[in-house]
Amino acid sequence: MMARNKPIADTLQPVRGTVLVVEDDPDLREALTDTLELADYQVVQAGSAEDALALLERRAVDMVVSDVNMGDMDGLALLRQLRSSHPQLPVLLITAFGTIEKSVEAMRSGAVDYLVKPFQPQLLVEAVGRYVDNRARADDGTPVAVSSASQQLLQLAARVAATDSTVLILGESGTGKEVLARYVHRQSPRAEGPFVAINCAAIPDNMLEALLFGHERGAFTGAHQSAPGKFEQANGGTLLLDEVSEMPLGLQAKLLRVLQEREVERVGGRRTIALDVRVVATSNRELAEEVQGGRFREDLYYRLNVFPLQWSPLRERPEDILPLADQLLTAHTRRMGRSPARFDAGARAALLAHRWPGNVRELDNVVQRALIMADGPHIGSADLRLDALPGSAAGAAPATVPVAESASLGDDLQRREFQVIVDTLRAAGGSRKIAAERLGISPRTLRYKLARMREEGMDVEAAL
Repeated sequence: MMARNKPIADTLQPVRGTVLVVEDDPDLREALTDTLELADYQVVQAGSAEDALALLERRAVDMVVSDVNMGDMDGLALLRQLRSSHPQLPVLLITAFGTIEKSVEAMRSGAVDYLVKPFQPQLLVEAVGRYVDNRARADDGTPVAVSSASQQLLQLAARVAATDSTVLILGESGTGKEVLARYVHRQSPRAEGPFVAINCAAIPDNMLEALLFGHERGAFTGAHQSAPGKFEQANGGTLLLDEVSEMPLGLQAKLLRVLQEREVERVGGRRTIALDVRVVATSNRELAEEVQGGRFREDLYYRLNVFPLQWSPLRERPEDILPLADQLLTAHTRRMGRSPARFDAGARAALLAHRWPGNVRELDNVVQRALIMADGPHIGSADLRLDALPGSAAGAAPATVPVAESASLGDDLQRREFQVIVDTLRAAGGSRKIAAERLGISPRTLRYKLARMREEGMDVEAAL
């Protein structure tokens, strides 16, 4: 096997991605390499399928381009092996025998594309670009969508992104609602404008109004100078109202007016400021039920619910689990400066068997922890530590699981706080209102803390 990489310093454009070329003919391998390097891809080479598999144990690539007709292991056998060991790695096959049967077999085996020799170099560049560039965008935060439900959701998100309609994203904590909101922003004509997010559940009621709408100097104690609010900061772009259902009723009325009039008045101010803002709101609650319970304004609900998008929990879209885990693993290895790693068959089975009560956020925690625990490039099921988490298939968590036993709940102080909350809720018979009174916090603050516990992977209901 030989490797020939174009020095990055010699290119006028940044490297677009890394492509592994597998070809047993040295001259053709060199020609394929030159074509891709001229298009600003970094290329590594392998003279056989066996060499390619060995290389992929040591480093990560963004795509494989392989000849079909090779020695002991041909391109189709390599493709089938890669579908098992690297299921998210796109593979393009090249052959001189362009029969329909070969094309069908390649696609059924999982090839993303198929070129018949001879072909124009530009066809190869375009085919590689469709997949490598898309993978790069996925690494930048594009939601993973492999299941049919997720793909349909992204299609709807892209369609509404082209308009200025208000979007309401619903889903359990940790499903990736903010990721989807950012996707809507990036797909919209406002993509060059600001994306501003505010978590309505994490900010005390007496501060939320000023942060949203801004304030003038002297508007309240400590307001030593004027400051724009999130609406003004998002002018020309998108404002994300994260967990909008946690906003107090009084502030909901003021938010409704801003959305209706497309203008804002700062706290303590006398003039209105025109707005050009696209609003995306998220909630982990059923807002229709919140309206019926008198906890959310009906008129605001209809103002926000122009175009609803529902992220399903991770357990209901199992096809997304392994692609998400692979994407997170790649991202964290890069951030940590680690050598490429991959999940072995046992780890993949364990990931699929887990219930993921904390959804994608819990998966992210598990992947980071596994990468730290693994001794080498292979991550096994033991490195995941899933058997210690609620929702694992390896023995369901008992109803009285102590919060302190969850490995993903942070430092000791946070674990003790969560344990106090659980104990108080048990003593209150599960009543949030009574528990909040005994804890000396507002019901809204208690709901926020419970949401945090779920995000950290704890099955709150099972622990009560």
